[in-house]
Amino acid sequence: MGELSAANRPAVAVEDDLRSVMRNFATGVCVVSTFSDAGSSRRHNALTVNSLMSLSLDPPLVSLSIRRDSTFLDDLMESRVWSFSILDGGGEDLARIFARPAEDRVKALRSLPTELGPQTGALLLDSAAWMECRYRDHLTVGDHLLIVGEVVGAGVRDKGSSLVFLGGEFHRMSRRAI
Repeated sequence: MGELSAANRPAVAVEDDLRSVMRNFATGVCVVSTFSDAGSSRRHNALTVNSLMSLSLDPPLVSLSIRRDSTFLDDLMESRVWSFSILDGGGEDLARIFARPAEDRVKALRSLPTELGPQTGALLLDSAAWMECRYRDHLTVGDHLLIVGEVVGAGVRDKGSSLVFLGGEFHRMSRRAI
């Protein structure tokens, strides 16, 4: 297999261009949900992510990457449980809502239809598929924490299309196009 000559290799300033480079990598979009308990009350929290990755089928493990300075991460590490709502093609509004500041996200959870995950108590949204996870391990990676969870519940509500993030924009992808 041939190599690109130095003259044909594009110069990449890693710190400046990594985001631009990664915009060329299509990812699915999901909302991750967890909670914190303060005395007798539970406060739910949710966040839009595209860092979900399947790690193992036996045991069933997935990973998630969250900024270390995130209040959502604090809640997740306290509860040690979370759920993923994998968004269908009509989920762009949900993705945008849960990409907002924490106060807006918590407020939205009070007004949107949700259900408690039967295994974890973390909220599930109406979505194409869902998973519930329990903490297994974590690794500090730069400004993020890579969290490994064991899948303890999952289901599919096939909606016919998926929400994909590519080129800094959301796209609806029909499963028939695959």
